[in-house]
Amino acid sequence: MPDPLILESSLLEDLPAPHGRACEACGAPVEAWDRFCNACGAPQPQAASAAEAAPPGRAIQCGNCGAQIRVDPNVRSYTCPFCDSNYVVELPSGQAQRQPPEFVIGFAVSPAEATEKFRQWIHRNSWFRPGDLARRRVEDKLQGVYLPFWSFSMLAHSRWQAQIGEYWYRTETYTTIENGKKVTRTRTVRETEWWPLSGRHHEFYSGYLVSGSRGLQQRDAERIKPFHLAAAKRYQPHFLAGWSCEEYSVEREAALDLCQREFLRREQEAVSRFLPGDTHSGLHVETTFSHVQSDLVLLPIYISSYRYRDKVYRFLVNGQTGAVAGDKPISAVRIVLFVLAIVLLVVLAVLGIHLLNAA
Repeated sequence: MPDPLILESSLLEDLPAPHGRACEACGAPVEAWDRFCNACGAPQPQAASAAEAAPPGRAIQCGNCGAQIRVDPNVRSYTCPFCDSNYVVELPSGQAQRQPPEFVIGFAVSPAEATEKFRQWIHRNSWFRPGDLARRRVEDKLQGVYLPFWSFSMLAHSRWQAQIGEYWYRTETYTTIENGKKVTRTRTVRETEWWPLSGRHHEFYSGYLVSGSRGLQQRDAERIKPFHLAAAKRYQPHFLAGWSCEEYSVEREAALDLCQREFLRREQEAVSRFLPGDTHSGLHVETTFSHVQSDLVLLPIYISSYRYRDKVYRFLVNGQTGAVAGDKPISAVRIVLFVLAIVLLVVLAVLGIHLLNAA
């Protein structure tokens, strides 16, 4: 029988050699586009071809909301999809070429399908919309844009302490009055026994997407999630052919801070579920993170921003799943009329009941 150590060694020799370059910190293999080592988390130098892999096109910046977007080089006028502003300036060559995207998810929803979703959405509860909004061609403003998102993964290490409670039950006797007589009854009473407990908890978190665009606030991004990251492909410039693409305006460290706050919340819930006993109180969790990794991902989103009476409203379509979200103007006059009509109906119903009772 062969020596198991020799057998293991021979099997390792048959494995394919790792691709990419070696991490300068620990020597682990790192792919060409990885900004951070998967083994130790150390930052990696930018690939020499990063500038060539940056999103193609002409970089422009909205002078109103600050969004940085790449458009076709032949475009001469542009309406910002985030704030409906036409005030844009072209960025100097190379200014917006920073970290290139690492992954991209292509559009699965066509522009025609996105427009139809917008029309269905805008006509819901149409009676409450202002009458002149129907005459506006707001659907023409719907644009498909690849937006940058930061995707993080990290390992949470927590120390916790809490009061753990376990239920136990006892039977007690009591007296009560029934039909004018004193009677004796029994009932089951639940009691809780408490004791202090502390321990550690570890969990790996990933898949939370943080908007890399100042034009798309995180609260709006949450409304059209989720995106199925399993469909992401390694970024290549040809994915953006025919589409606009925004440069990230939220830096990695700012996005990391937001993501860690979300993972802290999840870790608190995970520790709470992990605790033994029937109940607990006074839970205190101290968490640190390690093995932090990040990817810059381009996600497909349709955006329609339109102005109505000097206020900007926005509609969003998830370009992968078709999920929609948005805000639309409402007519205060029509709402008042609706409320008055409801009140009038209630008053008439009460009067009718009163007259029937009086007869």
